[in-house]
Amino acid sequence: MTHPHAPAPADEHPEDATEAVVRYIPVVLPLVGAVLMFLLAFIAVYLA
Repeated sequence: MTHPHAPAPADEHPEDATEAVVRYIPVVLPLVGAVLMFLLAFIAVYLA
């Protein structure tokens, strides 16, 4: 017997904002690190 107000199965939950961002972290994090290293090296060469 089914209940009219039964919770939805776990497979049909809406995507959370955090889950949408987490999939891009392995790509974005190294790119941001590379840009940061380039900027720090540029500043070090400029001040030297």
